[in-house]
Amino acid sequence: MSILKFFSKAACGAGLVGLMLAWNSAAAGQESLTWEQAKAKFEAANPALKADALNVDEMRAEEITAFLRPNPQVGLTIDGNQIAPHDGTWAPFKGTYFVPSVSYLHEREHKRELRLESAQEGTRITQDMHDDLDINMIFDLRSAFVATLEAKAVLKLAQADLEYWDKIIDISRARFKSGDLAQIDLDRIELQRVQYESEIETAIVNLRTQKIILLQLLDERTPLDQFDVVGPFDFSEELKTRDEFRNIALTNRPDLQAALQTLEQSKTNHKLAEANGSTDPTYSLWYTENSSNNNPNGIQTLGGSVNIPLRVFDRNQGEKKRTLIDIDRSQELEDATRAQVFTDVDSAYELVNSNIILLKPYKEKYLDQSVRVRDTVTFAYEHGGASLMDFLNAQSDYRQVQLAYLQLIGAYLTAAGQLNLAVGQEVIQ
Repeated sequence: MSILKFFSKAACGAGLVGLMLAWNSAAAGQESLTWEQAKAKFEAANPALKADALNVDEMRAEEITAFLRPNPQVGLTIDGNQIAPHDGTWAPFKGTYFVPSVSYLHEREHKRELRLESAQEGTRITQDMHDDLDINMIFDLRSAFVATLEAKAVLKLAQADLEYWDKIIDISRARFKSGDLAQIDLDRIELQRVQYESEIETAIVNLRTQKIILLQLLDERTPLDQFDVVGPFDFSEELKTRDEFRNIALTNRPDLQAALQTLEQSKTNHKLAEANGSTDPTYSLWYTENSSNNNPNGIQTLGGSVNIPLRVFDRNQGEKKRTLIDIDRSQELEDATRAQVFTDVDSAYELVNSNIILLKPYKEKYLDQSVRVRDTVTFAYEHGGASLMDFLNAQSDYRQVQLAYLQLIGAYLTAAGQLNLAVGQEVIQ
């Protein structure tokens, strides 16, 4: 079988599709994670994400504090004690009487309800910010996941290139023995194998490095040789319109939702500041026995009082003004965040679309052309119809096209992750 027939048949049987898909390791006991499994494990185990989630729980606890009523106060007054003898008689406790009392501060203008509403809005803001951290860290995880898939594909390509080159060396040695190839040309071909070996070693190191990064994000202690990821390493030509992605982002971006919620909290805080400027009376009630009053029969009495602070100087003016200004500040920040959402979506969309435009001609013709040119020149070289330089150039062109395609796939998947981050959810798998 000629070298052309051999590799044409291999290309038909396996093709570049196998290079685009993640491969399963043959090592026994190896753990292979899909993207969904990796993401689920990350969200369950990442310590930074778990620590940030506790902030939400703390905010929920503050809601309890915000809605608490003022504590009632209990007092006891003791009076009527004789402090000096009178007419030679000293009975210090004979006229003593006790006055137990209870008082309670009544909050007006729905202060408790407004405090609770502000605290609940604070919880929602914290939850939105946690969700924002989540999708940002998921983007880092996805980038590491894609980089690992790309490193695997590059390693597989390098291994296939070395296998192909070994066949060329066998052919060249046969031609040399038959006197059809000079010693210097055979030496050049055999020396070229060093480059392929170097590329394989580089690809192996790169793959192991990407796995280390991925394991760190997953907070995983699995040995490298027992850890692997699997998934499609390809691109989709289908892409929604820019406006569709914008609308999704306006609904799902957690930082925008946090900005909107911050604006609502600012308005609530201003209402609370207005309410805190109102007067809260304190009601008191007491009981006395052996009281000293003008009623000769008033040995046991019940009394009450209302204390109303006069808000002459302090009417909470500073907080009223500050919270009013904070509403304007929150509005400006919300506008800025909304503009940033559009910028992020547009930039990510253009990047994804650009990669699709570049990838289409590769998939439609460049990949097949590189294989066809290499095999044709190889066949000619095998039968003495092509020079060594022509063969080396054809092999180099093939490798450049194949490697460029893999790198473009990696760039597309990374850009897709950037678009997912920009809209706040996974719109491209």
